Amino acid sequence: MNAATLSSSPPATAPILSARDVRKAYGKGQNRFEALKGVSFDVREGESVAIVGKSGSGKSTLMHVLALLDAPDSGSLALEGVDTRELRGAKLNRTRNKTFGFVFQQFFLTGSQSVLEHVILPMKIAGIGRAERRRRGLAALAQLDLAEKAKNKAVNLSGGQKQRVVIARALVNNPRVIFADEPTGNLDSHTGAVVEDILFTLNREHGITLVVVTHDEELAARCDRRILIRDGEIVEDSGSAPEGVAA
Repeated sequence: MNAATLSSSPPATAPILSARDVRKAYGKGQNRFEALKGVSFDVREGESVAIVGKSGSGKSTLMHVLALLDAPDSGSLALEGVDTRELRGAKLNRTRNKTFGFVFQQFFLTGSQSVLEHVILPMKIAGIGRAERRRRGLAALAQLDLAEKAKNKAVNLSGGQKQRVVIARALVNNPRVIFADEPTGNLDSHTGAVVEDILFTLNREHGITLVVVTHDEELAARCDRRILIRDGEIVEDSGSAPEGVAA
């Protein structure tokens, strides 16, 4: 291969998320607990990644750091090559709201509010106008076969319907990444499989990066990559190690 060919090669794309030596602890003195002990890895755009581990392993803390819901004590987290320590206040909130969608085991739905009111909440936070909020909210519900439930109160929905509302809420701002923390933990096996199918369809057909935190090995096996965390450290990563980081 000659020099001209080399110079015309496209540059490698930066990971959408890049963690380097991320550390996080809670408490002080004898009560100090090290949740993360120097975690380093990349997440590439369009990947589906499972972060697995036992309760207390640090997997949920890691997700909160990756999703900009919590800041590391030391180390760095880059979002498309930009150090997230540069993001503060309103800028941090806007970036998180625009870039990420969230699906949690707990539905976080207020029973007295309508389905549509729940779905459009991220757009209200983003300052999107009423008409556009309604249009995009109804479109997201239609995508998840919930359009006819738009006016229903959340209290009247089944568990599976509630989780689909949560996914619709995660989608309305066209996120680049969806974080799913035990997304099927409160569902029966059949309904859980339906919710899993929806998430993986969004990942594989729409290119949304999917980061799943779970202790469910069957769910983890559906992902492109499995990262095992134990006592705050990555002990296994089925993906390639990022440049400069040992596998």
